[in-house]
Amino acid sequence: MCGIAGVFNSPYASQYAFLQIYSLQHRGQESVGISSSDGKTIKTVKRPGRVLEAITQSDLDKLEGNMAIAHVRYSTAGDSGATNAQPLVRETSLGQVAVVHNGNIVNYVSLRRELEERGIEFEYSSDTELFLALLDTGEEFIPEGLEIHPRDREVLPKILYTLSRLEGAYSFLMILGDKLVAGRDPYGFRPLSVGRKGKTLLFASESCAFDILEGEFWREVNPGELMVIDNAGIRSYRVLDAPKKAMCIFEFVYFSRPDSYLFGEWAYEVRKNLGRQLAREDDVEADVVVPVPDSGVVPALGYAQERGLPFEMGLIRNHYVGRSFIEPSQELRNLRVLMKLSPNRAVLKDKRVVVIDDSLVRGTTSKRIVNMLRRAGVKEIHMRIASPPVVGPCYYGIDTPTKEELIANRMSLEDIRSFIGVDSLKYLSLEGLRSCVSDRENFCDACFSNKYPIDVSRVAINRNRD
Repeated sequence: MCGIAGVFNSPYASQYAFLQIYSLQHRGQESVGISSSDGKTIKTVKRPGRVLEAITQSDLDKLEGNMAIAHVRYSTAGDSGATNAQPLVRETSLGQVAVVHNGNIVNYVSLRRELEERGIEFEYSSDTELFLALLDTGEEFIPEGLEIHPRDREVLPKILYTLSRLEGAYSFLMILGDKLVAGRDPYGFRPLSVGRKGKTLLFASESCAFDILEGEFWREVNPGELMVIDNAGIRSYRVLDAPKKAMCIFEFVYFSRPDSYLFGEWAYEVRKNLGRQLAREDDVEADVVVPVPDSGVVPALGYAQERGLPFEMGLIRNHYVGRSFIEPSQELRNLRVLMKLSPNRAVLKDKRVVVIDDSLVRGTTSKRIVNMLRRAGVKEIHMRIASPPVVGPCYYGIDTPTKEELIANRMSLEDIRSFIGVDSLKYLSLEGLRSCVSDRENFCDACFSNKYPIDVSRVAINRNRD
């Protein structure tokens, strides 16, 4: 999972991109990068680390031009740190191109092998490089009946060929000459929104990246849509189709910020509804509801309100520590839990506590939290998870690498309860999860249902996600 942002038509393009990608820091903490362009030359800065520490004002001063794209990375395979940091920049058949991408190209391995056999060289181990490598072939594709604007006739057929060869999840932004190009895969797995600030056009994985600039949300890039923007205006092409949309429901469960609007819904409302529905499916006797911050806070509010129980911050988070789920190794995730959470004994001692978390993937984080609560003197711990058991690996960009690492595939409900050390354990039902989104037929919930929109038997060998 990553965050991407873009700016077109602003003398402050790189500064705007910096602020946008800072607001998307929760989507990736390994590396950050920004590319800017004056329509002729692309300049790039990218480094490991978080936005505020990695990018300096002197960096931004060098990133000239009226358009920019930016990226924060959360790697799940391949080299981490600066090695695969984006944007990726390459000389192609269309000249110098920079690209940022959120998602996972599931046919990466076979497609890269094919291109290498054709003499196309690769510099990185990131599937994002496929966008540039396919452009480098110079091949073209035009869907039947598609009318191309005269300004796009040179570039669009090559971009369309690139997209026609990619399978899987991708929302991307590309600087190409004097154009900014935005696109989304036909399933719509990953979000990508468009905003406005005066005459400046903004793009971001989540709408919260517009708020930091006092910009306004305009609309979402539609699944299968390609947008081309230059000084002549905005041109939209419907270029790809899928049997159905498959927007990632885990964006609402965990990844997105609660103040973001995506997939046609406010994340806050969906997340709160998850807690309400979990409460309707529960009847445990308790004294207080405690969230696991931060992603457990909103569903815990919904749960507490639905049950009529007090809501208390029984776990206090150190906000100078990052998100443990998106650390690249289990050892780092374990250490991060101890660094970021502390028990609030004032509201915990001798209480029967309902602990609300957004998900339970491996179980190790929950086990450490439970041990922490026991040491704080909690009388009873009833763990409630505001999503169903995670039973399927994600092939579209979420860090659930193998079935063996998913605790719900290795243990029964009772065994999980015993392993994490709680008095009771309950998950939100799959049907309950689906009821919390309005467009329920157009979401991907494969990690909970094992029903994949794309045939995973053919693509499961690719684990190189961005």
